[in-house]
Amino acid sequence: MSAPLAGFTVVALEQAVSAPLASRTLGDLGARVIKVENPRGGDFARHYDDVVRGSAAHFVWVNRGKESVTLDLKDPRGLDLLHRLLDRADALVSNLAPGAADRLGVGPDQLAQRHPHLVAVEISGYGPGGPLSDKRAYDLLVQAESGACSITGTEGAPAKAGPPFADTSSGLYAAIAVLAGLFRRQAGGTGGSTHVAMFDVMTELMGYALTFTRHSGVEQQPRGMGSPAVVPYGAYATADGHTVVLGTTNDAEWRRLARDLLARPDLADDPRYATAAGRVEHRDALDALVGEWCARTDLAAIQSAADAAAIGNSRYNTTTDVLEHPHLHARGRWGEVETPGGPVPALLPPLGERLDPVPALGAHTDAMLRELGVADAEIDALRADGVV
Repeated sequence: MSAPLAGFTVVALEQAVSAPLASRTLGDLGARVIKVENPRGGDFARHYDDVVRGSAAHFVWVNRGKESVTLDLKDPRGLDLLHRLLDRADALVSNLAPGAADRLGVGPDQLAQRHPHLVAVEISGYGPGGPLSDKRAYDLLVQAESGACSITGTEGAPAKAGPPFADTSSGLYAAIAVLAGLFRRQAGGTGGSTHVAMFDVMTELMGYALTFTRHSGVEQQPRGMGSPAVVPYGAYATADGHTVVLGTTNDAEWRRLARDLLARPDLADDPRYATAAGRVEHRDALDALVGEWCARTDLAAIQSAADAAAIGNSRYNTTTDVLEHPHLHARGRWGEVETPGGPVPALLPPLGERLDPVPALGAHTDAMLRELGVADAEIDALRADGVV
């Protein structure tokens, strides 16, 4: 079967993580992705570090499978070449600084006039029309502004979530928006522009916490690896030096955990713990009971008993542990991707199986310009002037 987006072309004006993940996801589904970068340095994420054979880990993660074309968009010749690219493209994904898209002539109104066929999705921090619209926004800033940090970490020590959830979630919403726009166009419509605000995405992901506070007046406190809504649900040290994570999400699971793991039918029948609200009220006592049992039991015995009782469980792993995780290896989830410094291991994408190379800065510029009909002599002149 051919990839679902085979034959579609996406132009990306992108930096860092959110838009690059959006365009890479579309590439995973078969689209041709043309990443337009500044000739002087390109995407700043290229330079975060050099741990992947001279390339940055962030960049390698979200930019494989793309073609890198360098254009100075502040030069009229570079901007003209961008618009010639857009004439041939199906979609545009961007996450430029506030106001930059309009200044480049790729704002919603301008695209509707010049490229009505184009499906355009712009990611910004806060979206248009509000008091924060002109502020720069990075993952940490939006996690903090949206309240996510207030329910992450531990009480008195709020934290940012480890993975860049504001960036990644916004990128995935942007990819969904492109798919929806292409579907609309395929059904006989035109292109059109969509705006994805990271703040909107994060407040959507905060839906449970915001709904709880609105209707209870209570601000839930961060619980580390636990949950404010259900107990027992968290991490416990084992007798052999590991950490097991156990989760119960309903009354029946709690009763099975008490009877089959703790061998305490009296707890299963105790009216104080019969409901989720009661167990949350007695959080400290229940966590202590579960913790004491885990502390005198090895990890394998805990997980075996939990599996037999249909209790959710996992092992707490570090990133080093996950690199060698047997489940990933058994399912063939590791492949290999070419980078400018040579081949490196890479996880297959959740959708699709493409592991095309990570591009060097401007590696595809000459080939793309020739596609646009630019003569070699003109390419040489553009390069001499720093336009490409």
